[in-house]
Amino acid sequence: MVPGAGALLLQVSAGDRFVLVNDEGGQPCELVAAAKDGRIDAAILGQAANSTAEGLKAMLALGEPSLARLRKGLAQRGIDLAQAGGLRLFGADTPAGARAELVALDDGWLVVAAPGLPMAPEAQDTATQLTVLVTRAKPRLVGHYDLPDPLADPVLDLRVKSATAESYFVKAGDYIQILDVDGRQCTDFQCFDARKLDKGIQHALDVTTSRTFMGHAYSMPGLHSKYYDQNWVPLVEVVQDTVGRHDAFAMACASKYYDDIGYPGHVNCSDNFNTALTGRGVDPRPGWMAVNLFFNTNIDAHGVLISDEPWSRPGDYVLFRALTDIVCVNSACPDDTSPANGWYLSDIHVRTYSGAEKFSRSIAYRPTPDAEPKMTKETAFHPRISEKTRHHVEYKGYWLPQAYSSNGALEEYWACRQAAVVLDLSPLRKWEVTGPDAEALMQWVLTRDVKKLSQGQVVYSAMCYEHGGMIDDGTLFRLGRDQFRWIGGDDYGGVWIREQAEKLGLKAMVRSSTDQLHNLAVQGPNSREIIKRMIWTAPHQPTIEELGWFRFAVGRVGGPSGAPVVVSRTGYTGELGFEIFCHPKDGTEVYDAVWKHGEGLRLRPMGLAALDMVRIEAGLIFAGYDFSDQTDPFEAGIGFTVPLKSKTDDFIGREALIRRKEHPSRKFVGLEIDANVDVGHGDCLHVGRAQVGEVTSSMRSPILGKNIALARVDLAHAEVGTALEVGKLDGQQKRLPAVIVPLSHYDPKKTRPQS
Repeated sequence: MVPGAGALLLQVSAGDRFVLVNDEGGQPCELVAAAKDGRIDAAILGQAANSTAEGLKAMLALGEPSLARLRKGLAQRGIDLAQAGGLRLFGADTPAGARAELVALDDGWLVVAAPGLPMAPEAQDTATQLTVLVTRAKPRLVGHYDLPDPLADPVLDLRVKSATAESYFVKAGDYIQILDVDGRQCTDFQCFDARKLDKGIQHALDVTTSRTFMGHAYSMPGLHSKYYDQNWVPLVEVVQDTVGRHDAFAMACASKYYDDIGYPGHVNCSDNFNTALTGRGVDPRPGWMAVNLFFNTNIDAHGVLISDEPWSRPGDYVLFRALTDIVCVNSACPDDTSPANGWYLSDIHVRTYSGAEKFSRSIAYRPTPDAEPKMTKETAFHPRISEKTRHHVEYKGYWLPQAYSSNGALEEYWACRQAAVVLDLSPLRKWEVTGPDAEALMQWVLTRDVKKLSQGQVVYSAMCYEHGGMIDDGTLFRLGRDQFRWIGGDDYGGVWIREQAEKLGLKAMVRSSTDQLHNLAVQGPNSREIIKRMIWTAPHQPTIEELGWFRFAVGRVGGPSGAPVVVSRTGYTGELGFEIFCHPKDGTEVYDAVWKHGEGLRLRPMGLAALDMVRIEAGLIFAGYDFSDQTDPFEAGIGFTVPLKSKTDDFIGREALIRRKEHPSRKFVGLEIDANVDVGHGDCLHVGRAQVGEVTSSMRSPILGKNIALARVDLAHAEVGTALEVGKLDGQQKRLPAVIVPLSHYDPKKTRPQS
C-alpha cells in the first residue's frame, strides 16, 4: 500500500509483474525505475519516460518525516532523482479501481509514489492510497524473505536461527527490534538487569508483575508499555508493535511439555535459553517465564488457554527500549507440533539501535480486516498537547490525550460546562464526495434528506445497511452543488459509499482526506468569543457571529494571510461549540491561536475521559457502545435522522426501517441509578429475574450529582418512570435500583448548543 502523499521503494527482478490499483480514484501515480547500480532508466519497465517525477521531488522537498526512510534508502542505493526519467500514470479523472500493469525487464529498484501536496481545508484535492500487487517471477519461498531495511544504523545485527536461541547485551536507553523474518514464527524474549547479575542477583523479567502493574494481558506502546522484574524494577518498554497480537500468559516451551505430549527429547526454548545464557551469570532452569512475542493465544469462555497460528507477517516486529543495562535472550521457537509457528519453523532477527535515535510510539492499526497495517500517528496538534500531558491512548490509529496533567478529567468537565475547552478530534474519518452524481449518491446512502441541504450547511445523519442496522453516524458538509464532505467515525463508511456508487454506476468519487484535515473542537459557553477573536472570514462568508447551528464557514486565522481553516458550529459535548479543520502543516499555528485568543476566558484542554462524560450527559451516542450494525437509528435514540414521511426518495434500509419503526422491540432510554456503585457498558437490566435490557454507556454526573446511564430496554418496560434494577456480579446477587428518564439527562431541548 502506498499512502496518499507517500512513496515506497521496492526491489524488482526481471520478469516481476506489477499491477497498480487506483483504490479511490483521481490519484496520480509516479514511478521511477533504477538499475542495480542506481542508474535511473524507465526502460527497465519496458517504457519510455514521460515524467521527471516532479510530484515525488516536491514531496521529498517538504522534508516530511514519513519519507525519511525513503530518502535514506535512495541515498544508500545511489539513486539520484535529479536525473529522474520516470513514468506518470492515472489522472484526476481516473475512476476508483482503475489498474495499470507493468513488467520488469531487468533487476533493480522501483519507487512508487502517490504524489500530493497539502490540501486547503475548503478544497477537495486530497491525496489517496494506491495499491501495488506484485507477482514475482521467482516467488520467495518461506525461509527466503528479505529483511526490511533497518530503522536506523544498527548497533547489533543478530540472526537467531530456527529452533535456537541467542543472548546479547543492550545498554540503557538503546532500542531492541525483534523481527519475524518469514512470518508466523514465535519468539520467547527474556531479559535481566545487568547490574544485578554483576552482584549475583538473577531477577528475570516477570510477566505476572508486569501484567498486574499494567492492567493488560500484554503490553503495548503508550501508557501500558513496560515490563518489570519481580522486584518491580522496569526493564524494557514497548515503543512500536506492528502486530498487536502476542501472549504474556504462558511459559516458554520446555522439555516437560514435549515429554507429556509424546515427543521426548524434543528441542525446546527453555533448554535453548539455558545454553544461550551460559557465561552470563544465569543459572539454568527447567522452564522459563518469557514474553511470548508473535504467539497467538487466548483464554476461551471456559477459562482454557488456547492457541492458533500467529498473526505476524514477514518483517513484522516489536521495538523495545531498554530502561537499564540488560542482558537479553531470544529464541526462534521450535514447536512443530501445533499451529504456534504456522507449521513451519523459521528464523528470528534482532537489531539494536542507539538511544540517540528517535522513534515515535506506535502500534499497528488495520482500518478494515483485509487492509495493510498502519502505524499509530501523532496528530498535527500533538507537539503542543504533549507539552501538557503524557497520558495518551490509541484511538483509531492516532494518539489522543486521555486527561491533562495539570487539570484532570473533572476540572476539564466543568470547564466545558462553564467556560471553554479545546480538544483534538483529528481521528474522525473524512471523505470527499465529488462529481455530478454526488448528491444522488449521498441521498441514497444516508437516511437524511440531502437535497434539502444548502451550501455551507451541515446535517447529522445515520448510515444504514439494507436490514436497517447502522454502519455509522456522522455529519455531512455541503461545500458546493456537487461537493460534499462526510465526517464519521468508521473507515468502512467511505468504502461503503464508494461501493454503492460503483453498484449504481454513479459518476461520483469518494476519496479519503483524514490525513489532510485535522480538527480541533472548541466547546463551551465562551467558545464563540474565542473563535470570533481568532477567525477572519471574507465578505462572501458568514462571520462567526452570523454562523448558525450546523453551519460552516471558510476562513483564516487572524486575517486574510493566516492559516486557512473551515469552521463549523458543531460539537459532541451538548454545549455551544465549534470545530476547526486545518491541514496538518498548520496545526501548531491553529492550536496556538486558540490559546492566545482564549486568554481571560478560562480555556482548558480536554481529553477523552471528560469528553465521554459530557457526551453521555447530553445523550450523544458512541459507536461500539450505544450502537452497532445490529442497532437501527430508532434503537440508538436518533430516530429524528430518519424522516420517513418527508424524505420521499428511496435510500438504503428504508423498507427495513419502516418495518422496524412500526414494530419496535427495544427503545433507547436514559437511566438514573440510585447508587454510587460504578455501572459499566454491558451491565444487565432486570425486572425481577428477567433481563429486559443492558446499559450502553454510564457515568457519575457531576452537575446532576447522581449516577446516570444510557441504556437499551425491551419496549414493554421502556416508559419514563419505570423502575428497573442494574444487575452486578452475576446479575442476580447484587442489584442497584434505577428508573427510566428522558434520554438527554442534560439540556434535553438542546438550547445550549443553539444559543
